[in-house]
Amino acid sequence: MDGLTAGVTGKGLLRGRKWPYHVALILASLFIGIPVLYAAMIATQSNAEVFSFRLGPGTALAKNFNDVWVSREIGINMWNSTQQAVYVTVGKTILSLMAGLAFVYFKFRGKWIVFFFVLITLMMPTEVMILAMFRLVSALQWQDTMAALVVPFLASATGAFLFRQHFANLPTDLLEASQIDGATPLQFLTKVLIPLSWNVIGALAVIQFVYTWNMYLWPRLIIHEQASQVVQVGLQSLTNIDGGLTYGPLMLAAILASIPPTIIFILLQKPFMSGFALGQEK
Repeated sequence: MDGLTAGVTGKGLLRGRKWPYHVALILASLFIGIPVLYAAMIATQSNAEVFSFRLGPGTALAKNFNDVWVSREIGINMWNSTQQAVYVTVGKTILSLMAGLAFVYFKFRGKWIVFFFVLITLMMPTEVMILAMFRLVSALQWQDTMAALVVPFLASATGAFLFRQHFANLPTDLLEASQIDGATPLQFLTKVLIPLSWNVIGALAVIQFVYTWNMYLWPRLIIHEQASQVVQVGLQSLTNIDGGLTYGPLMLAAILASIPPTIIFILLQKPFMSGFALGQEK
């Protein structure tokens, strides 16, 4: 009985020590969530209601939605961004898998020099290469096409480095066993490495999808037709409705634009957390 009582008391003390963490998490959730709730409230209001500091839903949701979805066709821009993000994510993942396979399991002259130059590109933001990319895409006459939004971003130094490190930590016996079974390199990749890499693939997919979805500068430079434009540039066009800045449509469009990446993160949350060792895989 004494042991049981001590165990129950210990659990009670442990719960008692956890309450500050719960309070801190609740406050952090409110700190993050209140701006989103405020944006959702503004999305239903007219400018007059916004400037009157009305607390609660407004009366202009239908008009704001018509301005965003029908008049400015933000849905078309979201579809363009979805295509771009999916193509770039899938292409980068495939090329990164193959690059990781080459850097770990293939022997060729100058491998480490090539890998070094791949790492160097990590320190080169898109803005540094944007003039050269613009000239190349213009020479290929790809303006206002999906190819201009996708092809320049298919190679990923981050993905190659991520898969290289992951494959390097796998047992070398896997390669020897597959060679004994007569597997080709592509069979080894698809039947052995990929099933062991879903967490890393999920983590990379979330990062690349969100990065591509939020892209603004390059689409703004290379795409001139509004029907071919992406959602982030489409949001910028909403700053002028009815001859001036209207906050309701802009907030509504921003909320709509945040839905696809949120869905992707929710669907891939577990592999994303496990891929970066932030969660414990069961």
